[in-house]
Amino acid sequence: MTVAVGTATDVGLVRAVNEDSVVAGYPVFVVADGMGGYEAGDLASRLTVEQFAAGVGCTGLDRRWAERRIADAADHVRPTGGGTTLTGIIATVHDGVPYWLVFNVGDSRVYRRTAGELAQISVDHSLVQEMVAGGMIDAEAARHHPERNIVTRAIGTDEEPVADFWLVPAVVGDRYLVCSDGLTGEVEPAVLTELAGRDLPPQAVADRMVAAALAGGGRDNITVVVVDVLSVGTADDAAPPASDPAPGEIRLDDARHLFDTRPVRRTAR
Repeated sequence: MTVAVGTATDVGLVRAVNEDSVVAGYPVFVVADGMGGYEAGDLASRLTVEQFAAGVGCTGLDRRWAERRIADAADHVRPTGGGTTLTGIIATVHDGVPYWLVFNVGDSRVYRRTAGELAQISVDHSLVQEMVAGGMIDAEAARHHPERNIVTRAIGTDEEPVADFWLVPAVVGDRYLVCSDGLTGEVEPAVLTELAGRDLPPQAVADRMVAAALAGGGRDNITVVVVDVLSVGTADDAAPPASDPAPGEIRLDDARHLFDTRPVRRTAR
């Protein structure tokens, strides 16, 4: 796969420290949004993305590799007293066909723009998302709910982090957006769709998204990664490394969500 990438991050207009961390090097594109304030959140997100930075430039990365990185990150973060959300995409291969492995823990998000439409792939692990799913509030009310900062999964809590995973086919022309909630909390969905749809290089799009979040108030740290798929070829040489367990049998249609529904503690950010 050949991609073009743009990244942008900003501390925002209120916070003193940027607690977001990012890795954006093929085939790994992840964003972590730290929790716990100042050094604790900053350290938690940095320790987490460092686990994924080891995959930059590698082949054969899969769900099991990502799960190990998340578990190792939790072991490193837990003693610090901080916590972090995590979301991202990893270029992978299934049955010899290129896919994106999409995953998240918490309320940072991944979007996909395909055939002119922008859609959120990840599902927030948050109190307000549970309320939306239960029919108690709608999506617009969730954006302004006073408890929108409560996440139901995170890396660094007492419980082991549980990520959700999706496999999405790699398609030429698709654009992916990986971001912290400092973007989605300030930019209206219609504006986000318009920005993602602009015929501009990924770096220009990322910069404009951060600018829009700052114009909207910039009350949180803002981090954006934009990935454009330029070409997709065969991947015969991308078998899992010999040290990896044999990948499990996962039969997927176009994109199927792989759920793990173990309960976790809610964590205030």
